[in-house]
This record gives sequence, C-alpha cells and structure tokens, in this order.
Amino acid sequence: MIDIETMTILIVDDMKSMRLTLRKMLRNLGIGKELFFADNGKSGLLALKNHFCDLLIVDWNMPEMNGSQMLANLRRDKEIRDIPVIMVTAENERDVVADAAEYEVEGYLLKPLTLDALDTKIKSVIEAVNHPEKAKIHLLEARACEEAGNIEGAIDETRKALGLKPNASRILRKLGLLYLEAKKAEIGEKCLQKAVAVNPQDTISRNHLAKLYINKRDFKQAAQLYMEILSFSTRYFDSAVHLGETLLINGFRTEARTLFSRIISKSRFNRMLQEKIMNICLDNQEYEYVAKIVTEAIKENPANMDLMYRAGTIYLETGDQEKAMECFITVDDNMRGGVKTKLQIARIHINNKRILQADDYLNRILRIDPSNKEALKLRRQI
Repeated sequence: MIDIETMTILIVDDMKSMRLTLRKMLRNLGIGKELFFADNGKSGLLALKNHFCDLLIVDWNMPEMNGSQMLANLRRDKEIRDIPVIMVTAENERDVVADAAEYEVEGYLLKPLTLDALDTKIKSVIEAVNHPEKAKIHLLEARACEEAGNIEGAIDETRKALGLKPNASRILRKLGLLYLEAKKAEIGEKCLQKAVAVNPQDTISRNHLAKLYINKRDFKQAAQLYMEILSFSTRYFDSAVHLGETLLINGFRTEARTLFSRIISKSRFNRMLQEKIMNICLDNQEYEYVAKIVTEAIKENPANMDLMYRAGTIYLETGDQEKAMECFITVDDNMRGGVKTKLQIARIHINNKRILQADDYLNRILRIDPSNKEALKLRRQI
C-alpha cells in the first residue's frame, strides 16, 4: 500500500522553475516525504535505477528524451513498469491523449497547475493503485499469462476484464491483439473494430487495424483508417507516408494523393517529411501532383530559392517549360552568378529555338566559368 504522506516521488521536468513549483505545491499539500528530480526522460530513467519511487510526475515536452519516450522505456522494464505516472502537459498537445492510451498513463494534468487539481489527481491515482479494480487485476493476470506463453489463458483473463468493462477500448484492443497472436484474425479484427466504435479517438486500435488491412492487401480500407488517424494524431506520419508509397506502387494513385495531401496539411512545417513525399511521388511519376505541392509551398515561402529551383525542375518533368522558365529566372535574378540555373534557362531557350536568348545565357556562363563543358557543348549545338 502506498501512503500519500510518506511516499517517494520523482519529478521529471526540464524547467527548474517548474520542478521548484511542484516541490512547493507538494509540500503545501503534505504529499510525499522524499522527492527526487530529473531534467529529462533519460536522467529520469537513470534516477529510477538508483531510487525506488512510488509515483512519477513527468512533463511531456523535454529535450534529449521527452515524456513519451521515457514512458515507452519505462513500460518495457519489468522492474519499474508498474510505477504510476501522472503526465503534465499543455492543452495544445493533442497527442498526449494517444500516448496516454498507448503507455497506460494513470493520469495527466494540464498547465497551469493548481493545488486542487494536483491534490485530486494524485489522490485518485494512488487510490486506484492501492485498491485496483477487478478488471485491472484480470489484466495483470492476462499479462502474466501472455509473458509465460499462455495466450489462451491471457485471452480468458482479458475477456473477464472486458465483462466488467464492456466498453473499454483499451481492453477491446488488447483482446483483439491477443486473438491476432493466437492466429484468430477474424475475431481479432472484430475486437479492434469495436474498440474504434466505442472510442472514436482511439488511434492505436485504428493503427493496428490498418496494419491488418495492409497485410490483407485491402489498401483502400487502410488508407481510410490513416485519414481518420491523422485527424486526431501526428504520431503516425511515417507509417502513413509508407502506406502512401504502397498505394502508388499498387495503382491506387487517387487514394495516395489524398493521403499525402492530408499528411502535408498536418505537417506544414516539417520540410523533411514533405521532401520525402515529393521524392516518392517523383519516383512514381506523379509530377503534376509534386508541382502542386511545391507551388503551394512557394506561396508560403516565396524567398526560398532552393524550393523555387526545385519547382523549376519539377515543371520540366511535367513538360511545362514556360513555368519552369519563370522559376529559373526568379532564382537567377535573386542569386546572380549561379551557373546551374543559367544552364537550365539556356536549355529551355534551345528547346524552343530561341537561339539568341540561349546564346546570351551561354555567354554569361562562360564569363563566369570559361571552361564549363556543358555550356561549350550547348554552344556547339547552336
């Protein structure tokens, strides 16, 4: 049994002011006898190797290792995986709900913290640990069975837990995964579908269902699920991008473009992800779609000349030489002296039999680099 007044608490937060605030609040509430502190998830895990703790209060956003990553490591370690965790988060961190469901966070608090909220949350969490529901006891038995290789026993215990809480999406999800492990895919699929039905924001069950549909080559169903997932969470971008590539390869081009558009709209400031999507589309000859992506990106950042040059090369792939020319001239006007861009402009002029204009740009190149082989080659062509 954990005693509220004498328990040991680890506070993990990268802000010293927040750690001091929590210490003061806990002292005022008379909660906890011994407090330990860590400034990120990595140092928090290290502290748990040196100190026994009854409760963790963990901030979500931290450098080096954030709260989500710390939880993932915590729940994989049998020695510390059952320590109750209260997550502290800002209201705009929507993915906290998804992570709380996946890593079984016992509770979370929104900033700014108040004494009443902290007091109520800690007491409710410790009460649940000291007097676990019967469903929780069955789930712990199910976990023990699963780890011993007794999947049927795990299914039986999980079904008992579900009998006590028939609309718990987490239990339905666990039962579905156990049935899948037992090679009973049809029952497992139904359990996951019901988990989604009782909890429309259950992104984890949707993700498992999507993987199941991908294995069944039901790519349209999988794509629809990821469209729904991306409405609630930004945690599945990589999986969604991989599915988009699979859709393209298998001929579901409309579905792929729709999925990619949803990803881009949800990751507007993730340039690496957008570059990855554009490269996948270029590899699969989706030139017009990539041109659309780049055009929208340029509207948001017209001063990005690297992006403008990329747009020019993509318009060339689509066969729109005039739009490509506009892009290359914009780049050349803003970055004078660039031989690469001038070569692109010269080639377009040659292709359109504008010899004088092509010769002008070739001369500009040769003044900068008299031995430029490509320019000399193009000069011989005209």
